[in-house]
Amino acid sequence: MVKKNVVFFLFLASYILCHHIVVSTARNQTFRPRNELHKLRNIRAYLKKINKPAVKTIQSPDGDVLDCVQSHLQPAFDHPELKGHKPLEPPERPKGSDSTDDLVVSIQRWTETGESCPEGTVPIRRTTENDVLRANKIGRFGRKPVRRDSTGTGHEHAIAFATGNQFYGAKASLNVWTPQVTDAYEFSLSQIWVISGSFGNDLNTIEAGWQANPALYGDQYPRFFTYWTTDAYQTTGCYNLLCSGFVQTNRRIAIGAAISPRSTYNGRQFDITITVWKDPKHGHWWLEFGSGLLVGYWPAFLFSHLRTHANMVQFGGEIVNTRSRGYHTATQMGSGHFADQGFKRAAYFRNLQVVDWDNNLLPLSYVRLLADHPNCYDIRQGRNNVWGNYFYYGGPGRNVRCP
Repeated sequence: MVKKNVVFFLFLASYILCHHIVVSTARNQTFRPRNELHKLRNIRAYLKKINKPAVKTIQSPDGDVLDCVQSHLQPAFDHPELKGHKPLEPPERPKGSDSTDDLVVSIQRWTETGESCPEGTVPIRRTTENDVLRANKIGRFGRKPVRRDSTGTGHEHAIAFATGNQFYGAKASLNVWTPQVTDAYEFSLSQIWVISGSFGNDLNTIEAGWQANPALYGDQYPRFFTYWTTDAYQTTGCYNLLCSGFVQTNRRIAIGAAISPRSTYNGRQFDITITVWKDPKHGHWWLEFGSGLLVGYWPAFLFSHLRTHANMVQFGGEIVNTRSRGYHTATQMGSGHFADQGFKRAAYFRNLQVVDWDNNLLPLSYVRLLADHPNCYDIRQGRNNVWGNYFYYGGPGRNVRCP
């Protein structure tokens, strides 16, 4: 037995050494075997906590592994205020919502095999050692870099926003692309933000949309994602189900899974519809994908300001520009083309709507636009009878006007 343990230890040390030679050569770090073993133990302890026992396992064509986990055993129920609870029943949808559509089309790669999770379970993308090792710091895995405002910390935006009122939800349709992300620690996303508080330490946000994030997922596929924070991204909240927070109720949608099909330049356009709204009865914030496909909810107790209502809603794109090569990143936003290229070429949001205090879904008739680096990524608004209030946005990043 002792001999086996020695052999295992030598194998493990060799594995870590080989891995670290590659990493430390790139980052000019010093190899410390004891620290690396401690790090690996921490990663495995984290994985044991976050990857719950599966009733069924599904292999996705893109390489993901989906675990069908009993709904009451998902990570959300590790939270002290949810222990022993079960997911809530669906709430009343906002008045004026589209009629529900029971026909489920293939909107994620893992469903292309025809596999599905059984009743009473939810699909959860399995987190791997490699996923965690890609993070700058283990403690920051699954979290966004801190966003103080729209101009600092390397975050750049092209957004439409409304403020000054009490908002109880937001809805829009946005087309899905495959933007190129040029640095391992950058991302490109398109999403809805529901916001309350200031952009100081008390910022509360609920976020949902699609993103390309190589550091988080290990590839450049656009993936359906969620996020939340109650202290400006500092210590609370996470992507998807990577911490106890969001409660998933749907067995047909996997948060963090790749979206398929996707829009193509001068070709077919594919968009998704996302609704976030506050349940008038219990006060929780629910997420709907498409027409009537409820994904789950963020419990009200997670938040401070958002326990009552939001004071801002935002729609649009965001990238992180690390300037790792000494100049502006070529990470694309949206389709990678500027807004003036229009339909089939630029990314769009259409049918912008908000939810009022009486759970009514209303057209958002007035929004303000912000492109904090317009030579890199821009935005243009329009309105018609079919798309309501809409906008095109995005760009290529580095170009002759964006050095």
